[in-house]
Amino acid sequence: MSRGLKETFPRPARPTPAPAAGEAAPPDSDHRRGTPRTAQHPPAPGALASKVRTLAPSMTRSMQRVAEAVAADPAGCAALTVTGLAALTGTSEATVVRTSRLLGYPGYRDLRLALAALAAQQAAGRAPAVTADIAVDDALPDVVAKLAQEEQRCLVDTAQALDVSQLEAAVTALATARRVDVYGVGASNLVSQDLAQKLLRIGLVAHAHPDPHLAVTNAVQLRAGDVAVAITHSGRTTDVIEPLRVAFDRGATTIAVTGRADGDIAAYADHILTTSSARESELRPAAMSSRTSQLLIVDCLFVGVAQRTYETAAPALAASYEALAHRHHPRTRN
Repeated sequence: MSRGLKETFPRPARPTPAPAAGEAAPPDSDHRRGTPRTAQHPPAPGALASKVRTLAPSMTRSMQRVAEAVAADPAGCAALTVTGLAALTGTSEATVVRTSRLLGYPGYRDLRLALAALAAQQAAGRAPAVTADIAVDDALPDVVAKLAQEEQRCLVDTAQALDVSQLEAAVTALATARRVDVYGVGASNLVSQDLAQKLLRIGLVAHAHPDPHLAVTNAVQLRAGDVAVAITHSGRTTDVIEPLRVAFDRGATTIAVTGRADGDIAAYADHILTTSSARESELRPAAMSSRTSQLLIVDCLFVGVAQRTYETAAPALAASYEALAHRHHPRTRN
């Protein structure tokens, strides 16, 4: 995090309240509200390559060598000790362990188990090979095939890495919210608009705020019982972090949909839903590839909330369809 951003968005202290006499302190509690936090689980083996693609730009060069090696040859690396992988990549054992933890595993032993499982999936034909980048001279049918495979892999990676307990908590908060604010800019704004529209159609009070100034002034009005959702692939978008911070400080439940669970946005998120993205290239920037996984998260949230509120959601959805039905058929001229 840059010095300027730290000064603009200081990480909250969030002290854990001391337990009363005779009570044991909770093993892992929310440092702001005193409620149990959900443990983060290591990513599924199939999501490893996606994690490498997403996190590689923020890694040191030595950590990148370790990450690229395990993604390129999971079977070979699974057979190596931490010393062997360090020698293979020209790094140190400490770098291998740090890379394992950054990828979401408690230690190198856990990463080796994931690599062995991934190698077994690939041997059985269940894990697709890495798709080549789209070239300027690719024929259009090849572009279609490559994009389709990348989109499919992006959805699979997101589903495998998604922490369902975090999703459950986010759905519960949305289903009981007095009001929902959604923040996103650029490509993520399109996704924020989609989430707000879906929630509106099942009877929730939900609004997307693409203008960063309006987002902050609306966030000031939030309180406990409200929900704020921030959508940012990088986890570092200032115009999204600021309104979420304000909502957080006002006591609203905050949700981050991001490709970087360790990004700056995490400091102000009660629940984090991690997305994946396809490999960025000159003709396919990260904003395009991340939108696919963001939309999957939006659909999961929407369906989950609709299930929880079915008695009111079903009539509201039917009413919205009926209200718009005449717009889907051309009017007959007399």
